[in-house]
Amino acid sequence: MNLLKAMLSISAMMLISRITGLINLVIGANLFGAGATMDAFQVAWRIPNFLRRLFAEGAFSQAFVPVFAEFRAKRSAEETRALADRVASVLSLVLVIVTIIGVVAAPLLVWATASGFASDSAKFDLTVMMVWITFPYIFFISMVALAAGILNTYSSFKVPAFTPVLLNLSMIAGSLLLTPYVNPPIIALAIGASLGGVVQLAFQIPALRRIGMMPRISWRPSAISAARNDTGVRRILTLMAPALLGVSVGQISLIINTQIASNLGDGAVSWVTYADRLMEFPSALLGVALGTVLLPSLVKHHADDRPDEYSKLLDWGLRLTLLLTLPAALALGLLATPLIATIFQHGAFTATDVLKTRAALVGYSVGLAGLILVKVLAPGFYARQNIRTPVKIAIFTLIVTQLFNLALVPVFSHAGLTLATSLGACVNAGMLFYFIRRHGLYQPQPEWLSYFLKVAVALYLMGGVLWWVMGSEASWLVMSPLARATKLAWVIALGASVYFAALYMMGFRLSQFAKRGA
Repeated sequence: MNLLKAMLSISAMMLISRITGLINLVIGANLFGAGATMDAFQVAWRIPNFLRRLFAEGAFSQAFVPVFAEFRAKRSAEETRALADRVASVLSLVLVIVTIIGVVAAPLLVWATASGFASDSAKFDLTVMMVWITFPYIFFISMVALAAGILNTYSSFKVPAFTPVLLNLSMIAGSLLLTPYVNPPIIALAIGASLGGVVQLAFQIPALRRIGMMPRISWRPSAISAARNDTGVRRILTLMAPALLGVSVGQISLIINTQIASNLGDGAVSWVTYADRLMEFPSALLGVALGTVLLPSLVKHHADDRPDEYSKLLDWGLRLTLLLTLPAALALGLLATPLIATIFQHGAFTATDVLKTRAALVGYSVGLAGLILVKVLAPGFYARQNIRTPVKIAIFTLIVTQLFNLALVPVFSHAGLTLATSLGACVNAGMLFYFIRRHGLYQPQPEWLSYFLKVAVALYLMGGVLWWVMGSEASWLVMSPLARATKLAWVIALGASVYFAALYMMGFRLSQFAKRGA
């Protein structure tokens, strides 16, 4: 398997996902702006997503994929299929219980996430109502994560990568079709989000059947008892304990940030969220895609006792990350106002919202490289079923991030939250790199210094061109939508052309980044 080709395939699917997500955001910004009702939805949607990252894409995936990949490499197909059945049975039962508790405890969850809403009873009650609507999403998306883990282990990357598109399409349909029939209209967005979980799970079922790995769920007491006593399930649960702590640390940081933002006035939660969605474009296209293709191959190299190949694979991931992430971070920082004005400044989204969101996006751009490096370095530990080291680093990062919040929020308001998050991500990446070197898991390949200097030269040239051709930020706020879109398109194209042309002249070739997986 060509890892570069696989990564590009995943990135292409994720690009479609992010484009549909962007369309969803634009429609939401146009219909609902960045005021109290959008703040209410963002908090309501953040609560099930908190648990999604905890149970699905976070602790569960980190524990499940290494064990499942090991079973596939060393055990029979029947044993591997049995593990999938038993994990699905236990996971689904736990999720049903969690969903019921979440719906009942919705008011408490809203207060714990955004206590600042309590001063506005209408805003608080609207948030609670939308939690009731969106919370069942956690069941479906967690089962989607299980399916994605199975499919990725079998090198079937495209279906899981495309699946998020369906959530965005569902939310778009809710906004456009249901808004006239619900009151307040923002509830249509919550309904679309909840239905998106059902659609995503249904989409992955045929792919699981094609590889003969469709899990069979049984809640019979004998089946649950057998699952609890299964060696593979117990190993996954054992790995989940520290992973759950590690992911919880990140989510605790998110909750703290939401709490702080909820006390900064109407709009703060939404400004940070819009900036976060733009930052997720390069984060998903590069970080998630690289992490997805790296983990199964790292597991295989570890199982085969090939430390040299393990190290070379990490080196490949790090080089590719810096090559693609640094220009993305620079472009996000320089073109923040043009991007936000072009995409969002319509309808209820005002010029003030553009500038407030711009401040948040610039803060995020500082740590984009760190955030994506974490997604490349952490699999280096997960593949060896070492989750404790990343967890300890995550706990330290949480403390550091909150210290940054204390220092930066009083000065930069909501933008201080994003800047603190960025600095925390850089600390996290730095510590992961230090310990992966200390544990002897990674040995840098030759010529790193010249590689980095060449990238720096290309970045300097690209940054200078972008700064020169974009003009004043204020001019973007008064352009017509067509003029903005046209100018932004050629500015981005010119900047990308300068960057990659400079790299080409310095000897970079695409074939140099081809890499075979295990």
